[in-house]
Amino acid sequence: MEKKEFDLLSLGEILLRLSPPNNERIVRGDMFEKQVGGAELNVTSGVSLLGLRSGIISRIPESSIGLFAKNKIRFCGVSDDYLVYDDSRDARLGVYYYENGAYPRKPGVVYDRQHSSMTRLDINEFDEKIFRSTRCFHTSGITLALSDACRKTGVEMIRRFKEAGALISFDVNFRLNLWSGEEARKCIEGILPYVDIFFCSEDTARLTFGKEGNVYEIMKSFAKEYPISVMASTQRTVHSPKVHSFSSVIYDAKADKFYEEKPYENIEVVDRIGSGDAYCSSALYGLLMEGECCENALKYGNAYSAAKNTIPGDMPSLNRDEIENIMRDHNTTGYHSEMNR
Repeated sequence: MEKKEFDLLSLGEILLRLSPPNNERIVRGDMFEKQVGGAELNVTSGVSLLGLRSGIISRIPESSIGLFAKNKIRFCGVSDDYLVYDDSRDARLGVYYYENGAYPRKPGVVYDRQHSSMTRLDINEFDEKIFRSTRCFHTSGITLALSDACRKTGVEMIRRFKEAGALISFDVNFRLNLWSGEEARKCIEGILPYVDIFFCSEDTARLTFGKEGNVYEIMKSFAKEYPISVMASTQRTVHSPKVHSFSSVIYDAKADKFYEEKPYENIEVVDRIGSGDAYCSSALYGLLMEGECCENALKYGNAYSAAKNTIPGDMPSLNRDEIENIMRDHNTTGYHSEMNR
């Protein structure tokens, strides 16, 4: 088999995140902490931290803010080989403001991402060799919803990466503030014939795709209609903004087999943003590591997502050893050390 430069390449917008510290409110606080994130960048970061070679495909301004974003990307070991730099007068990095919640006040997000440099991405900005450079290509519904240019480029990239032999991974990641359920359904149903690994929550499957039945019937329905090999559905129970439980189901369509484990209960939530992306990254790691095992994908996915909830910022920061310690604790009864030392 031909050796690929990357295990995973991902297409998505890189965002500047501004958050008031210490549970302060956006409408009242005077300071913001700045961080970098974005759904697909979070995925590539997790894959890199776990030990595979990953890169991000995106478009950022050629400015100090763009350099800040690039430095954060490199810090996580993610390749910036396929970043495109926008030097136009109206170049900008999309921004979002995140406010933590505490019961009964829910967390909140305010977006300021219209007309960002990413929304003008063009497939002609990339050399054809990119499509032969990776084992797997990942993107999400967020990217396809950003603009007509992003949608056109994203769909064409899916087609070309597939033609070049890459696995296609897609996370629905539906955002109502970006497009309607009907727009999402029409677009995503058009690319599902190319998708090998599909991430879609049970609620999104019902509301966006009109699916009925339980989660197992829904997953089988997708696999019956489209040539999907693996489908994953996450399940989060929000007890309060600071206490969640998390689990997932993975369906191996070729073996017609479901994978589940006991949930991670009463997670102490520091920051939930990016925890779904952490799940995608570690599930993909389990599928791309030697053996391509759905059981590993499930266990790594659940552990990484649960742990990401305890870490500030969008991007994960746990390596494979740390995640495997969490996995062992989760599946061990009896004594647990209260500290790693």
